[in-house]
Amino acid sequence: MSQKSIMEYETVALDDDNSALEIIDQTKLPGETRLISLHTGKEIWDAIYLLKVRGAPAIGVAAAFGMYLLAKQIKEQDFELFYQAFLQQKEYLNSARPTAVNLSWALNRMDKVCIENREKPVEQIKELLRAESVAMKEEDIQVCKAIGEYGLTLVKPGDGILTHCNAGQLATCKYGTATAPIYLGQERGYHFRVYADETRPLLQGARLTAYELYASGVDVTLLCDNMSATVMRNGWVNAVFVGCDRVAANGDTANKIGTSVVATVAKRYHVPVYICAPTSTIDMNTLTGEDIVIEQRPAHEVTQMWYEKPMAPEGVKVFNPAFDVTDHDLIAGIVTEYGIAREPYTESLREIFAKKNSTD
Repeated sequence: MSQKSIMEYETVALDDDNSALEIIDQTKLPGETRLISLHTGKEIWDAIYLLKVRGAPAIGVAAAFGMYLLAKQIKEQDFELFYQAFLQQKEYLNSARPTAVNLSWALNRMDKVCIENREKPVEQIKELLRAESVAMKEEDIQVCKAIGEYGLTLVKPGDGILTHCNAGQLATCKYGTATAPIYLGQERGYHFRVYADETRPLLQGARLTAYELYASGVDVTLLCDNMSATVMRNGWVNAVFVGCDRVAANGDTANKIGTSVVATVAKRYHVPVYICAPTSTIDMNTLTGEDIVIEQRPAHEVTQMWYEKPMAPEGVKVFNPAFDVTDHDLIAGIVTEYGIAREPYTESLREIFAKKNSTD
């Protein structure tokens, strides 16, 4: 096992010389830091589906790098034949996880490069695809930092912050989304007290969030999911910061299962809940949370994944949705790289995109 801090590794990297997408295999954390190289569409699809790479922004960047590498392998020099093969790979990767909008967003950006440059030689299009994927990684770093700056205006030094799942550096290319205010505050001496839900059934809070925050010197306390009400009732939490995988036009938000429970409890104890969402995660074509497709995961993740022996009766029915929807009326604000949206979200999110379009 390497002696390097987990924060010294890149979550997602392009190894162009070896035609590979390099990622940290997050299913092995925190016990082992293993870098793996992905070359084929099947390997990339599996890595996304099996959560070896996870977190909406990191999935998007991984998909962009993957799409470039798969396009690089296409032999046809006629654009129509090249593009037909490109679309097959795009549709295949897009099927890996349905809830995270960043996956389709990134793939559509790569598709747009092909369409807008169809008159150019295929080899030149491949270079443009490479440039687009690299730009998306750099954009993600800047977007997360901007989210952190806006998020930092919502809290004060010494505050207690609760977070759920992992919306940290391991879910992005740097800083994270929900953790970006925490990391910026750490750099500036804010001395936040952070509470990380373990996040059943896949334990992203325990294995990933607590791991990376602890490695960064943040004052972090790990909680079982059903302890969040107690710490809020005790007055230890001043704000909840979470990430998300899709935001609907009305402000409803799909995030890791259990987020809606945290938000409901937070409202009871008058703790504001902030969703940290790059605009790439906001889907204005999805009107409400009712329209968000929720991914269903295998039963063994609940019954036996973390145990030497199964911890449930054999054959028992298991309901294992990967995400739940937090209603917009439970959310105090949606923190984006262009500012903080507040109720009514149907208006404020449109204003966020107007600001984005005016600066692009």
